[in-house]
Amino acid sequence: MRFHRESFRPSVALLTLLIAGCAISNNPATPGVAAAVAAGATKSSSEVVLVRFRSRTYRADLASPLTPDGAGNYYGTTLDGGHGFGTLYELSPKGKGRWHESVLHTFEDYLDGGYPGVTPLILDRHGDVYGTAYNGGRNELGVAFRFHRTASGWVENVLHDFGNGDAYPFDSLIMGPGGNLYGTDNIYHDGGAITEGVYEIRPSRGAWEYKIIWDQGVDAANGGSGGLVLDARGNIFGVSSGFLEPAVVFELKPAKHGWSPVILYTFQDVGVYPDGAPVLDRAGNIYGTTAAGGSRKQGTIYKLSPSKGRPWKLKTLYGFNGGADGSEPFAGVTFDASGNIYGTTLKGGTSNFGTVYELTAGSHNEKLLWSFDGKDGSEPFAPVVLDRSGNLFGTTTSGGGGKHCYGAEGCGNAFEIAR
Repeated sequence: MRFHRESFRPSVALLTLLIAGCAISNNPATPGVAAAVAAGATKSSSEVVLVRFRSRTYRADLASPLTPDGAGNYYGTTLDGGHGFGTLYELSPKGKGRWHESVLHTFEDYLDGGYPGVTPLILDRHGDVYGTAYNGGRNELGVAFRFHRTASGWVENVLHDFGNGDAYPFDSLIMGPGGNLYGTDNIYHDGGAITEGVYEIRPSRGAWEYKIIWDQGVDAANGGSGGLVLDARGNIFGVSSGFLEPAVVFELKPAKHGWSPVILYTFQDVGVYPDGAPVLDRAGNIYGTTAAGGSRKQGTIYKLSPSKGRPWKLKTLYGFNGGADGSEPFAGVTFDASGNIYGTTLKGGTSNFGTVYELTAGSHNEKLLWSFDGKDGSEPFAPVVLDRSGNLFGTTTSGGGGKHCYGAEGCGNAFEIAR
């Protein structure tokens, strides 16, 4: 994933790695999955600020997307905050429109990890929370972690310490039906070459085993992947772009002796990178976003469809126009049960602080659901998730007020678009 420095102001250079793949890879609202989401949501929308993020240090909190637990609570991480190395938090409704933020863990950038990526967490059926941190661990090259709730609080287990030829995990984890975890990281080779890899972490006899299941063989592009998604048959789909190579969409099929990779589509324009993690529908089509491209060069929403001959067929569902329409849709998309598409743009809107949008099913006409003005948050970098009533939940990376992040702009917030 390519990061436009001119449109965002990271406080440290490594943020270009940490903000990769921030779409919901295990999207809970893909077509046919979120059947409980209301199809007849009202046209009017209003924003509710759930919590305003704050930081004791000079950097922004940079909150991840929100991950629902199915009981009305949401989990997420902040890249900064706590002691300066990030936090794990839970948002819980208190009634009457109020919400409570509980910090479950403060990362110390030591054995527990540091700087959790601005990517979604995943939850298993027991309510355990999984994710990755870009730094920390025994080798200071990142960790994959699990948090388990106990009577005395949340306890962290480090599942893998990166650093034996592998380093700096980026993008969110996905979980297979057997509990295996999959993600992407950098692979270091003798001679200094660095390539992108897809790895698996498998539970085995009370421990976890790590292995690379595919070395993509392209020069790593500082977090140049758009994330992974798993279909019902156990196939892994992903989006990746090297340092100079064009971006590709690939599939990994389970084989007798490992995994069989297939390149499904290659983007022709080297300057246009698919940013959000892919989302699958029941028919096997892939949906995603590009932060640039389109007739106005303001970003697109695309659909890739299987073809008897390769490559797959690409269709641009919507090209953003900039201005009030929105621009730079870094985040991936989310579907409701009727096939409507939802997402965010980093820029654009009436105040140029970003938007939340809807594309109606079939016609793919855009509806602007919310335009941020800075005071209510700005620069939403993450996708949204939907509850059973069709309300949308997400985070912004700045704005909202506060004294420690970008002057008076604020560290961002968690929000609800009530419909």
